[in-house]
Amino acid sequence: MLIDVFSDLVCPWCYIGIHRLARALKERPRLRPQRRWHPFLLSPDLPDAGIDRALYLTIRFGSRERARQMLAVVEETAQRDGLPLNLARIARTPNTLQAHRLVLLAEATGNGEKLVEALFAAYFVDGLDIGDPDLLMVLAAAAGVDSQQAKTCLAQNGHPDLASFQAEVMSHQLDLHAVPCFIFERRFVLAGAQEPVAFLPLLDLAAGEAGIAA
Repeated sequence: MLIDVFSDLVCPWCYIGIHRLARALKERPRLRPQRRWHPFLLSPDLPDAGIDRALYLTIRFGSRERARQMLAVVEETAQRDGLPLNLARIARTPNTLQAHRLVLLAEATGNGEKLVEALFAAYFVDGLDIGDPDLLMVLAAAAGVDSQQAKTCLAQNGHPDLASFQAEVMSHQLDLHAVPCFIFERRFVLAGAQEPVAFLPLLDLAAGEAGIAA
């Protein structure tokens, strides 16, 4: 079964939603999903070096108090799900362009999911800057990506227009406005970090489409 996943690597709801999908898949053990990862840049205009996390949140949510309220909901949700999350450790909001490009490289050798999980853990658990090329090289190598290919990928800073890059990669030309977004067998769509039970009907529909007994 093909599952297309649109996400940004610094989106906490993507982090939560992807783990909820994994929990739902445990309820359908006969399925053998192939997850295909697509970038959705929430802040495509960030500088290459990223910006201070507190400043970013204030700009994004309009005030520090509003940002605090929104993050409290994220933290409560992650805690309820038993998902490790250390938002206080995050000092910078990175530009995720290079990280996404490495994920696309990793996909070619079947290591996309492993790298995605490593990037989410590095950012949301360890508070690391996943825009740092040196860190990206380390994470890519640990995920099984060829070091020379990763180095070449990072050195080729193509797509100077990040918004154009986003549109180019999302070749489905879907009208996506938020992430995470999950598309099952190219037909059945679920947007947002839904509870695991919300995935089950779509998994069953997609299994029927693929001729799988869920």
